[in-house]
Amino acid sequence: MNSLEFHRSMPGYAPTPLIEFGKFWVKDESNRFGLPAFKVLGASWAVNQALGPARTFAELAALRRHVTLVTATDGNHGRALAYLARSLALTSRIYVPAGLPDETLRTIRGEGATVIETGRPYDDAVQLAAAGVGDGDVLIQDTAWPGYEDVPRWIVTGYDTLFSEIDEQFPGVPDLVVVPTGVGSLLQAALEHYRGRTKVLAVEPTTAACVGASLKAGKPVSVDTSAPTIMAGLNCGTVSSIAWPTIRDHLDAAITVTDDETRAAMQLLHTHNIPAGPCGAAALAGAQKSTLPATTTVLISTEGH
Repeated sequence: MNSLEFHRSMPGYAPTPLIEFGKFWVKDESNRFGLPAFKVLGASWAVNQALGPARTFAELAALRRHVTLVTATDGNHGRALAYLARSLALTSRIYVPAGLPDETLRTIRGEGATVIETGRPYDDAVQLAAAGVGDGDVLIQDTAWPGYEDVPRWIVTGYDTLFSEIDEQFPGVPDLVVVPTGVGSLLQAALEHYRGRTKVLAVEPTTAACVGASLKAGKPVSVDTSAPTIMAGLNCGTVSSIAWPTIRDHLDAAITVTDDETRAAMQLLHTHNIPAGPCGAAALAGAQKSTLPATTTVLISTEGH
């Protein structure tokens, strides 16, 4: 079974729309299983692999495992994991960095999660979540480091559903796909899916450009993410260890965008009834600055507003 088949077995599954928008096409991830982001695709496949694997979501729910799902998040991944825990009658514990909006915390708690406010940057929250795992806990983290790579690989595999849907929705193969990038997991999924058939552009906040800094250095480097950004879901300081080799060898370009550029792009999308959030709008902001030649461009609008 592949991730798309599993996701089709989940209650409420529907492919998210691909919307023509001027010279661009926008993959609108503002409503995925009732959640405002794509993250549930990776989290659900990883939970299935960690607890099963099962052939369907109903089969996974019937396993009746008594565990607590644990992660660190800057928003949508944690909410997705909490949603899955609730759907599977499990508990969840979500570690969050400093600076998240109260509304983000409220929505995670609204899924029944215990929220641990670390007061620290995202990378530190990841370390605290990993260090806090005990008996009966299962860490479902969407970034990899040496010794913790199976779950992040499963998450990347889960994200392939998004690109498989584009294959069915888009007339042909796009020249360019633009991916908002945090630790690089969705970017890795895009690069592995297209395998050189399509150019891929990574878009990062100017204040958290760990992929761009790593490409410049020729090796993974961490960047300081203490400066706030409206692109909270991209405010990550270290590229995932499993994503790095793929990014290094196959990414066509990386670009940075400011909060003001992203805010303007978000407003433009909203005037065309595309409810992108800041991270989703970063794709348009990056595409507007890009010098990569492309006749057809797909923007991955990763979250809703």
